[in-house]
Amino acid sequence: MSLAKPDSQALSKTQKIGVAIGVIGLFIMTLAFFNVNFPNKTLFLTLSLVMITLGTIIFSNNAYLTKHEGIKNDGVWFKSIASRGFWGWILGIVLTLFYIVLYFKAEWFGLAGKGEANTGLIALFDPLSYLLSGGPASQWFVYGTLYTVAILIFGYKFILKYRHNKHERIRTYSVMFFQLGFAFLIPEFMARMNSDSFHLPYYDLKNIWPLNYYNFDQYRVNDFISSGTIGLALLIFGIASIFIITPILTYKYGKRWYCSWVCGCGGLAETAGDPFRHLSDKSQFAWKVERWVVHSVVVFVTLMTTAVIYSYLGDDSSKYWLTKNVFLIGVATLLTVVFALVMIFKRQELAKDAQYGAIGYFVIIIVLIGMHYFSGTKNVFLVDTSFLKSSYGFLIGAIFSGVIGVGFYPIFGNRVWCRFGCPMAAVLGFQQRLFSKFRITTNGGQCISCGNCSTYCEMGIDVRAYAQKGENIVRSSCVGCGICAAVCPRGVLKLENDSMKGRINSNDILLGNDVNLMDLVNQK
Repeated sequence: MSLAKPDSQALSKTQKIGVAIGVIGLFIMTLAFFNVNFPNKTLFLTLSLVMITLGTIIFSNNAYLTKHEGIKNDGVWFKSIASRGFWGWILGIVLTLFYIVLYFKAEWFGLAGKGEANTGLIALFDPLSYLLSGGPASQWFVYGTLYTVAILIFGYKFILKYRHNKHERIRTYSVMFFQLGFAFLIPEFMARMNSDSFHLPYYDLKNIWPLNYYNFDQYRVNDFISSGTIGLALLIFGIASIFIITPILTYKYGKRWYCSWVCGCGGLAETAGDPFRHLSDKSQFAWKVERWVVHSVVVFVTLMTTAVIYSYLGDDSSKYWLTKNVFLIGVATLLTVVFALVMIFKRQELAKDAQYGAIGYFVIIIVLIGMHYFSGTKNVFLVDTSFLKSSYGFLIGAIFSGVIGVGFYPIFGNRVWCRFGCPMAAVLGFQQRLFSKFRITTNGGQCISCGNCSTYCEMGIDVRAYAQKGENIVRSSCVGCGICAAVCPRGVLKLENDSMKGRINSNDILLGNDVNLMDLVNQK
């Protein structure tokens, strides 16, 4: 390793100062976690957040502003924290433990029971929570604050690192804006508007199914309706997002409009998770697992949502036209129409994934039929619908998206959740593959096979294989982050929105990694 690495990757004195300042800020929170009672929580919380931010800015400025603009991914495999080394595993364990305590043992952070005062780490954030929403902090407020701070400060670092690329700068500003405004500040301000006589469902504004798998739960629908015009508008927006808004945006821009420009999960992955993007598994085995797992999640969330809505509908059409039977028939008809249209007009675009779609469709239809004959008022196949929802929330919403999705950044890369578990990414990917104008074009004649594009693809796509053939990249899993184009030293890759004609231009060019050349030679 030393022979291959003659230049030192040690931190400079300025970077060490930045790290020290940031660690002191984290140490204040650590003291709060161990129930150190600060006399002025506002002062110490401000001091902690400012020091973390200042330390990151000092480190980033020295790391990137002292160098020329351009690709800065050199040396990542020689850093312990970015190459599954000792510090990488330590960081992964710490993040994983943080998520486990957050989800399942929030009282360890100092979350108080009803009528009691917070203590520990959560109490440290009480002043900020009272300022924004008018109430004490919860574990989710602490999480949201740290989440937003991470996107902002590491977003600044990301902008400096890729300052030579206008696309990367703009989309990073976008995720920073949506996280700070729509995911953090606006919901807190809306919470302040609530009272005993008025309750606005403020906690999640995006309202997009299937990411918000609970969007049509009975309690949430009741909240929307009881909130008057604003609540009804949010409910209509959620329904319109499924059938109108997301398909139109995906048609025009691909799934990147959400996954790389708006989504908080994607925002954290692109900013705080950027140093780990090269750790994504590029093997064919990982690709096969990805397709099976993410399609299974979509099937499960579809069935679970259908079962939950089915459980609170009635059978008397004289009281309300949307009965259980009408709802099931409607769902089955919609899925049948979509499946038939895809198989008739877009089967070639799906290629091998068509079989997964067929299997998923078959499973859903069979379960819907069984739901009609074997379900009671509050259960599906003798399974309580609340158990289905809580199981999904635990396995997918908590364990997958949180504990594994973020905690394992330093081990499996920064897009584990987006690749393997996010139902929203899967649905948008389906739309992107079938009818989006977006593609990444390649100029194969300029490709020198350096492999930067494949190495730093966070979704595990072998971009170089496409570039070598001069083939457009149209993949369901591609989030359009554009890093492959940003790290290409020859300008081979370009993100484009163009006509549908010719966007999938598979070229049968023989490459050594496509076939066993000796077997081909020996064929008679």
